[in-house]
Order: sequence, then structure tokens, then C-alpha cells
Amino acid sequence: MPETPSSAAPVAMRLPRYTKTEQDEILGGGPDPFGVDAAGLTWLPKTEHFGVAYDGRLVAHAGLLRLPVAVGAARTEVVGVGGVAVAPDVRGRGLARLVLAGALAHARTMGPRHALLFCRPPLVPLYERLGWHPLDGEVLVEQPGDRLVAMPLRTMVSPLHEDALWPSGPLRLFSLPM
Repeated sequence: MPETPSSAAPVAMRLPRYTKTEQDEILGGGPDPFGVDAAGLTWLPKTEHFGVAYDGRLVAHAGLLRLPVAVGAARTEVVGVGGVAVAPDVRGRGLARLVLAGALAHARTMGPRHALLFCRPPLVPLYERLGWHPLDGEVLVEQPGDRLVAMPLRTMVSPLHEDALWPSGPLRLFSLPM
């Protein structure tokens, strides 16, 4: 992990890798670091990773993954955003905004017109302040054993391009959630 001097303003950077060790560095390694284990879901690993270093340690992360979806009868792709984390001791300093801005800047180069994430209900206001929009209605995601289940977390979208409008209709992921 490159060190960022404490006097320098933190910046979002693309990470060459993101392991359980880095996640533990940010969140402390608890048994349910994202507070979603009760949902009983299996999650996909992300393929692209962005982080923020501060005082020589990794303090924020956001991961990306391109996913196939259907909205109504239309099939398309989205950039799934997941694994968003900010170390508890540095929250409230704009690091979620910073790491998401870096990740979404890259997401704009990946092709899909929208980004999608799932979050616990208490985090919806934070994501709304960051420009995300909650979706209403049931969202179906795949799970092991060829099961299709309703996503119990809130689903939120963000346009990746100025002219991108989210279509109407029920949403289905043709994969595990991210």
C-alpha cells in the first residue's frame, strides 16, 4: 500500500488488489463487517478496486463489477458497486464521497450507463447525498442452487452519464449480487 503523508490531502486510487487483509485494515476484521450476514446471501467478488490511503494506511474502499441485468423486458448491463467501506475512526471526513467518485470515474469508462448498489436502509440517506437514487419494487438476484431470491437490502442506482435515465420495470440480476 503506498503511503500518503498525513499533511497531504487523501486521494482515491485504483488498487492493484484488495484482499481480506486490506478489508480488515479498514473495518477491523469483525465477523460481519458490512452488517449484511443476516440477509443470508452469497456475494460476488469485485473485479476492480479503489481505495483511499490516509496517514499511511488504507482507510476506504469501493469495488466494481460489470453485471448483466434486465429492467422490465430490456436486457442490459450495470456496473455493480460493492464493498464500500470507510474506517470507523475517519468517518465524516468525506472519504466515502472520495472513494466512490474515484470508482465511478472508472465505471464511466466500462460501458454501462448506470451503477447499482445494495445497502442497508440506514445508509440510504448517505448514498442519496452522494447522488444515488433508491429503486422501488422487488429486485431479484440469483443465489447458489439456481435460486432466484428477492433482495432484502435497498437497491440504489446512479447514472454514469448525464443523459442516462433509469428505465421503468422490475429489476433482475442475472448473477449473484455484488
